[in-house]
Amino acid sequence: MKSADLERIAREGALIYQSVKSKHEPVSTGKFLAIDIDSRDQYVASSSAKAVVEARKAHPNKVFYVVKIGFDAAETLANLIVRK
Repeated sequence: MKSADLERIAREGALIYQSVKSKHEPVSTGKFLAIDIDSRDQYVASSSAKAVVEARKAHPNKVFYVVKIGFDAAETLANLIVRK
């Protein structure tokens, strides 16, 4: 996958998340949201891996924007790095 494609996913995914986060934050803070930027479909799960597995059931072979609900992207990335 090209860098430009990943940048597009990051940029558009962040915009989609901003538009839907108020729907997810009250009930799913701390869970993970995988977003297909083309369809705007969203998948919530207790881990980023589980969210992607659910998303791939509907959209095989795609790359998803994944964010920890209620946290900004830097906090999500830091949390994922610490867990590894």
